[in-house]
Amino acid sequence: MGILNVTPDSFSDGGDFSNVDDALEHAFEMVEQGVDLIDIGGESTRPGAAVVSIDEELARVTPVIEALRRRVDIPLSIDTSAPEVMTQAAAMGVSLINDVRGLRRAGALQAAQKTGLPVCLMHMQGDPETMQLDPHYQNLIEDVKDFFAERIQACEQAGLAKERLILDPGFGFGKSPTDNLTLINRLAEFKSFELPILVGLSRKSTMSKLLEQQNFNPSQQEADIIEASVAGALLAIERGASIVRVHDVKQTVIALKVRQAIKLESVF
Repeated sequence: MGILNVTPDSFSDGGDFSNVDDALEHAFEMVEQGVDLIDIGGESTRPGAAVVSIDEELARVTPVIEALRRRVDIPLSIDTSAPEVMTQAAAMGVSLINDVRGLRRAGALQAAQKTGLPVCLMHMQGDPETMQLDPHYQNLIEDVKDFFAERIQACEQAGLAKERLILDPGFGFGKSPTDNLTLINRLAEFKSFELPILVGLSRKSTMSKLLEQQNFNPSQQEADIIEASVAGALLAIERGASIVRVHDVKQTVIALKVRQAIKLESVF
């Protein structure tokens, strides 16, 4: 899953693709690099981010969706928590709803159910404005699993079948660096839900902190964070992830192809 943030303030690429032409150019580049799915987001959910209006979010994402649907065959995902955006994006031909708030906004569950689309439910403690102030868990894995069990039940009660769901443990969303490492290490425990798992580690602050502890040259930070993110994606796949959400498609695709060749013992 390639990330396409059409926002001015996302944590890694804010402002890079807020212009429609720039967003399309980046999307075409990801297609050439082998992306399977493009995730379009019009609301930053970085730590400390404020909620944007529905009109602003729609103004950011709909021109990009419309243009891409005419020009590429790659499935599109809409990264949103707003029911109005879910409904309009679905009508425009997106293939997946990716909600960092797990369909907890008023009307979101009903809107998602009516679209007929699959939905990714992400765990987040708190909200983007406050989630990294003091994340704390009684038992990280069990707390996240309890959240998933509750949201799956709520979806099924609303007529959204379990088979339409994907789970995302929410790396960096109300999690300490240690929490994030634990989630990766124990990712396979979420396979008990018998649903696909999505992992988004790409360029997260935990990666930067790991690099800082290793005394890497700050001038090489951009290249180093890409390599760290690719390593995280590989480990996530090894531990049961079905989808990795990444900024750096080319590097991740190469790494995954090498992994597959080794597993199959074939270069073909």
